[in-house]
Amino acid sequence: MASKGAAPRLRTARAPKRADKSPHNFMERLPCEILIKILSSLDASALFSISHVSKLFYQLANDNALWNKIYTAEFGKNGKCRHRCMDKLLLKMTSVELRDCAAGHWKWLFFTTVGVCELNKWKRNLGLIRQYTGLPSRTEWALRNLHVTWELTVSDKSGQENTLELSRSQFCETSAYMCWGGGDCLPNYQHISTLQLHGVRRINLICPGLKSPGWRSLMAKLDMQTLTESAEVIGQDQLVELKLLHPGVVIGTWRDQSSIAFIMFTLHFHKLLERSIQGSSVCPYLELMAKPPSDDADPEYGLHGYQLHIVLHNTVCSLMSGSFSELFCLRSQISDAHIELTAISRTNLSQHTPLTGSITLPWRCEVLKSAVENCCIMSVTLLDEFRKPFWCVSSPVFMEPGNAAVSYDYDGEHFLIHYRDSDGRVKIELAWVKEQEQYVVIGLVVYVSVSKVNEHFGRDY
Repeated sequence: MASKGAAPRLRTARAPKRADKSPHNFMERLPCEILIKILSSLDASALFSISHVSKLFYQLANDNALWNKIYTAEFGKNGKCRHRCMDKLLLKMTSVELRDCAAGHWKWLFFTTVGVCELNKWKRNLGLIRQYTGLPSRTEWALRNLHVTWELTVSDKSGQENTLELSRSQFCETSAYMCWGGGDCLPNYQHISTLQLHGVRRINLICPGLKSPGWRSLMAKLDMQTLTESAEVIGQDQLVELKLLHPGVVIGTWRDQSSIAFIMFTLHFHKLLERSIQGSSVCPYLELMAKPPSDDADPEYGLHGYQLHIVLHNTVCSLMSGSFSELFCLRSQISDAHIELTAISRTNLSQHTPLTGSITLPWRCEVLKSAVENCCIMSVTLLDEFRKPFWCVSSPVFMEPGNAAVSYDYDGEHFLIHYRDSDGRVKIELAWVKEQEQYVVIGLVVYVSVSKVNEHFGRDY
């Protein structure tokens, strides 16, 4: 969780500069040595709390000797606990002499080590990997127990920033949905400069009435000037209009206005825990992709053995969840720089899958709520032949009328759901069955970029 750039610069510690003595403040009239002696009897929670009292106590409560004592008491003189959970950088930081440390060094080291130890503990509790999704089975549980939340920072073109606390969230099978209400604190849609999403992990201390310290991890930074030009309206009702700015990012604006009703993010579960807490405040978590073994004997290596898990849902319930294995594409079938993986064929009636509800996207903002028709959220998890996540995406999508081919099985209206990004595309065909009053998925095809396949498998298709 700690990064090298986050380490404090080492320099010779100085005695804190005393604040102006006041006849009404007995504590600040005491010598620093006496105050340090008093503070030495406090535990980590109390010492952290008192650092918020005044500038003087903030300086005194950063004393390295105090935090070195707490650190040693917590992790042991020989560091047996910390050696099991710390990386080489943190171990090196513990060997620095007290006199060579910058003020606050051991305080930073204490909270960082606590965070790393707890992170490793909860990583072990993410649970077994699910067979069909290739994802840990207890992602939601781990995020909740690590006290992880998400904050959205909105910057306008004048440089003013506003950080919003999460209004509501919901965990689904393979993704999480988050929403921030606009209220009166946000600039108009056209005046927004950037959006920054941070995962925030609160360290649970016994500090009543004090906001817990947290580690901020940048997850997304979006340049609105570029995105607003390509934003796509995916739906609207009588109150709001939904604009898809980026895969997984929707802004709801009030109809015929430019004021913001809400901002919505959908995040896939793949590495969500790591992305939420292991980046820094300015740099996102960088996933190191493990390359599969090379196979020169297989002329179509990287074109077969795929497994797809797809979920269609909204902010309330799931509409469809299905897994499809042994997907492949022949080398001769590669076209338009994509490989084609067919999960549901129009001609195979046994694969056709009914939806369990209507395709709508409910929303709520302060005292108002409604639902936008023909919109939902799609979460796709594509595993390679080694059952490792290869392409994962979660994003709101919209349904539009499609061209109904001649069919003796479905004589109702036909519809299409399209999704596209730099790594691939998804095409879902649906038919409306009037007798049952439900939608049926009659076609599902995933297209994966050949460049992504070549990079992952070391091929040259």
